[in-house]
Amino acid sequence: MSEEGTLGTVRAVICEDEPLAVKALRGYLRDVEWIEVVGEARTGPDAVRLIQKEEPELVFLDVRMPGLTGLQVLEAITHSPAIVFTTAYDDYAIPAFEAGAVDYLVKPFGRERLLRTVDRVRVRLLGDGLAGGGRPPEAQGRRYAQRLFPRQRGAIVPVPVSQIVRVDAAPGGVSVVTVRGAYALDVTIGELEGRLAPSEFIRVHRSHIVHLAHVTAIEPFDERRLTVRMADGGSLTASRQGSQLLRRLMG
Repeated sequence: MSEEGTLGTVRAVICEDEPLAVKALRGYLRDVEWIEVVGEARTGPDAVRLIQKEEPELVFLDVRMPGLTGLQVLEAITHSPAIVFTTAYDDYAIPAFEAGAVDYLVKPFGRERLLRTVDRVRVRLLGDGLAGGGRPPEAQGRRYAQRLFPRQRGAIVPVPVSQIVRVDAAPGGVSVVTVRGAYALDVTIGELEGRLAPSEFIRVHRSHIVHLAHVTAIEPFDERRLTVRMADGGSLTASRQGSQLLRRLMG
């Protein structure tokens, strides 16, 4: 959560050019006490300005809007909220999930479908309903992955998570970069994030997860963002939200 949000409350914006879809979203979300809608945008450029200004934790984003597509909006912003795509077209699902979307709602959607999406958002942002933001700690009983099993040249290769340096979003899934090389895995970065222990892995950008054990330095990039330097010699620029998480981590 951003520091502006109320503890346990997720601030959301609706970026959607169809009035009926906006009305449906607002109506269904009124029953969700922990989500506060703080703004609306009807065009792509307006969506960029709204997200940059409000820095919400959650964005309902239409795939097709005047001016910019939803995917172009994501490329234009530096803030990194959770994204739920809304669209009348189901052929954008793969690039949407490659961009780290929590869910992909095909219009028209009903109340029950939206509430299933909201449950996924709650797990991502509030730790299955735990106030204070972040994912639930291991003490809550969740078991996190000890190994991943990507395919390489037709074989399944066990990769201990201790060897993971970082995870990058990639076409068709993710690239798992380890001390021994990189492996492709056919899951979204959001799905993999939920399988990795939050005490060891942090999502510093919508396209990047880093293993804290392999971070060698965290340095200022600009006034609001940080650069993360990795043991393999690489470096990543954290989003503003990712930078906030890193600052909390550093105390």
